[in-house]
Amino acid sequence: MKYIENHEGKEEGCVFCNAHARQDSAANLIAYRSRHAFVILNRYPYTSGHLMVIPFKHVASLEELDPATRADMMELTSQSISVLQKIYHPQGFNMGANIGQAAGAGLPGHIHIHIVPRWGGDTNFMSTLGETRVLPEALEDTYLRVQKGFMETS
Repeated sequence: MKYIENHEGKEEGCVFCNAHARQDSAANLIAYRSRHAFVILNRYPYTSGHLMVIPFKHVASLEELDPATRADMMELTSQSISVLQKIYHPQGFNMGANIGQAAGAGLPGHIHIHIVPRWGGDTNFMSTLGETRVLPEALEDTYLRVQKGFMETS
C-alpha cells in the first residue's frame, strides 16, 4: 500500500541501478544477487511472485552484455522459476524481455527479464475493466518467501 500512497514522485536516475546500490531488503526488493546480475521483485506485479532478472551493468539490450553476464541472467531466470515453483506451485510461466520502448519496455535503458508465474483463471474482470490488479498477499510477504527460497537453493 505504501507505493500507492507515495506522492513524492519518481526517484532520480535508474531505479534498477539505485536498487543495486542499496543493501538488500524488503525496501529495495532484491531477493538474490549472483556474480553479474540480481533478482528483484516487480514493485507493480501482475501476479504474486512476479520477478525480474537484471544485470548489474546498465545497458539497453542483451547484445550489449558480455557472454558471462547473459549466461548468468539465464541461470538466474532458471533458478527463479525453480524457486517460484516450490513457493507458489504455478501452472505455468510467462517469461520475457521488452527491449525498446516500442516493445513495451517501461525502463528501456536497463535490460531486464520478467518471470511471471501463472495459474488458470488468474486474470479476471478487475484487470480489464477496473484497471486494478488483485494480489493474494502483500509485496513484503512475497519478498520474504522468495528470498527464503533463494537461500534454500543456494
